[in-house]
Amino acid sequence: MKEYTMRDYFYSLAEELTRCCAGSEVLLMNLSGEDSDFARFNKSLVRQAGTVTQRYLSLELIDGDRHATETFVLTGQKDNDLARANEVLTNLREQLPLTPPDPYLLYATEVNDTEQISDNRLGSTEDCLAAILQAGQGKDLVGIFAQGSQFAGFANSLGQRNWFDSHSFHFEWCFYAKNAPGDKAVKTGFAGFEWSDEDFARKVDDATKQLAILAQPAKTIDPGAYRVYLAPTALAEFVGLLAWGGFGVKSHRTKTTPLLKMIESDATMHESVNLSENTREGLAPNFTAAGFVKPDAVELIRAGRYGDCLVSPRSAKEYNQPVSAGSEAPQSLDLAAGRLADDDILSTLGEGIYANQLWYLNYSDMPAGRITGMTRFATFWVEGGKIVAPLNVMRFDETVFNALGTNLLALTERRDFLPSSETYEHRSVNSSRMPGAVIDDFRFTL
Repeated sequence: MKEYTMRDYFYSLAEELTRCCAGSEVLLMNLSGEDSDFARFNKSLVRQAGTVTQRYLSLELIDGDRHATETFVLTGQKDNDLARANEVLTNLREQLPLTPPDPYLLYATEVNDTEQISDNRLGSTEDCLAAILQAGQGKDLVGIFAQGSQFAGFANSLGQRNWFDSHSFHFEWCFYAKNAPGDKAVKTGFAGFEWSDEDFARKVDDATKQLAILAQPAKTIDPGAYRVYLAPTALAEFVGLLAWGGFGVKSHRTKTTPLLKMIESDATMHESVNLSENTREGLAPNFTAAGFVKPDAVELIRAGRYGDCLVSPRSAKEYNQPVSAGSEAPQSLDLAAGRLADDDILSTLGEGIYANQLWYLNYSDMPAGRITGMTRFATFWVEGGKIVAPLNVMRFDETVFNALGTNLLALTERRDFLPSSETYEHRSVNSSRMPGAVIDDFRFTL
């Protein structure tokens, strides 16, 4: 079933199941699914290819302040799916008297129908794979490609109906440096809603140039503070760690947020930092599992100052706030672009470190907003505005208020769309849009 027929199928199931509610029962129904093509590459050859088609229906039965939930797979055969759904409803009804009352249960009771259906601008999977194989000729390419539709639906027994779908692709890959000493690779990615041979060629060209540099002997520098360029993928790791408690109203009220200084000490970031949860342009549904419609965007940081928190239904009940998110971790994180052109990145960096990737990030001092982590894959030493040597792995330890505040020199005008490549149970709907950043006195400790 394609997504537009899946919407109708889901709504027809919802009508049937609504009739099964008795007394004061309220039923919430959530559908999630995808039709995705996948291909894995190793040594510049397709090693595994396939298509994933899956649909899951979650039923949450509510009576007063008690609720119970169960999820099952839809087959597409209406009689079978209705029989399974009725069996689930019977199980949930039996569970309700045994569940404790939930003081923070909150679900939408005002009907707010929405429909967001994106245009499918994806090219054929075969054409994309052909372009990838061409790019890998003469190289050792390792990676994973995925593209297709992802969709979600909400319905409740109060009559509300919501539908969302998106069509996207992502290709995450490495060029492995066969002749370089040690284990070296250039990792990069390409993603979006419409494949562009020109944009892909630019990515491949950049990675190929960096691959040649990896063949040179690696340089080791002393710990200390250096000017650094964080490419969009590296900046996404750094900023993305703030999703661990940085933006939720509960973490702010309980003072467990890494941005505590922005609340208690009036700390700020650079005025060019504008960070938002950009649901409108992301991959995640624009409604929550409880039926609340999300705003198109939530301004988390405005011109370097803290803006609005993400508020989940449970926190909305606890703190008497309007719902703005399904959970209090961003799913569509968006950092506004700056003014630095790509051609000026190396000259602005001058002498310092060019970091494509960061990993193993964690908080070394959460209340102070201090983050530690390591460089990964192709990291380079720059002198005189030119990349001169690969760098050995280093550990950094820096606060977000330095990196995105007093020491931030520039953000790039070009941003990368970075969907999560996680495929646990299904393709992730998390994504970010990030520029690159030139930062002064970024501290490396090892």
